[in-house]
Amino acid sequence: MQPLHDNHGRQFSYLRLSITDVCNFRCHYCLPNGYQGDGEPQPLSLAEIDQIVQAFAATGTRKVRITGGEPVLRRDLVEILRQVKRTQGIESVALTTNGYKLLEHIDAWYEVGLDQLNVSIDSLDPRAFQAITGHDRLQQILAGIDRGLQLGLPIKVNAVLLADQPQQLSEFLHWVKRTPVTLRFIELMETGGQPDYFARHHVSGESIKQQLLQQGWQPLTRGPHAGPAQEFAHPDYQGNIGLIMPYSRHFCSSCNRLRISAAGKLHLCLFGEHGHDLRPLMRAEHQLELQQRLRELLQLKAASHDLHQGNTGAIKHFAMIGG
Repeated sequence: MQPLHDNHGRQFSYLRLSITDVCNFRCHYCLPNGYQGDGEPQPLSLAEIDQIVQAFAATGTRKVRITGGEPVLRRDLVEILRQVKRTQGIESVALTTNGYKLLEHIDAWYEVGLDQLNVSIDSLDPRAFQAITGHDRLQQILAGIDRGLQLGLPIKVNAVLLADQPQQLSEFLHWVKRTPVTLRFIELMETGGQPDYFARHHVSGESIKQQLLQQGWQPLTRGPHAGPAQEFAHPDYQGNIGLIMPYSRHFCSSCNRLRISAAGKLHLCLFGEHGHDLRPLMRAEHQLELQQRLRELLQLKAASHDLHQGNTGAIKHFAMIGG
């Protein structure tokens, strides 16, 4: 079958599937007051997750990333990972987590077939980490990453670039010198709930890119199901560096990913105005109709977001649809 495609020549092989919008961290740039609840219905059931992943797999999706909120807060996370991994056509299953229970659960995730792990760490300084997240868990999270590397899991570490952390680059470069992870700096993105915070803390990833190039880092070729990061390698470092720069020119031209919220809505763009409710079709008897609806909705996808104009769409914080 023809893969999902839009009217701008882009094909979509990567699904980001949120299984909860609840998060137990209080990161300044996302949920500074903690998760408050927003009246959303119960998150997708295991059966509904099965139907939506089957539909995406049948329409060309090959990679599924499980996101939140914080997905570990779902007690059936292992069953979800196992089920997605068994879906015909899905080649890679990834998980994004804040790492709170990483060390306790990573072996179980690996045993059911997890292919890739992303962990969010915005600082390697324990005091700064606690100040940002509200939790003193950095050492346990780093221990979980070490265990993942022992198991042979490819690991990416996500760090949001923040203006009040000028030491971020140097501390992470020191770490990846001897740690074989991909460290990805993500530009802070404006959301509807935090415009003032964005104005005070945004840092352009382009300045980091220029520093890396001056220090001998070389660009890597982007894989077919890769996310939006520009990645760089250096012969003297075991780890790589990636940059996600949504304010850069042509950022959206290589878009290959779609998002399903925990409430079952398809988001054609992280910064779109609204989601399209697919939950009524997430039943076995509606499977072909669900696939057809996905194809129809892709024709509504815009060529680009409007972040440069300060239009953040309907998103209030990233826990809503997994970032």
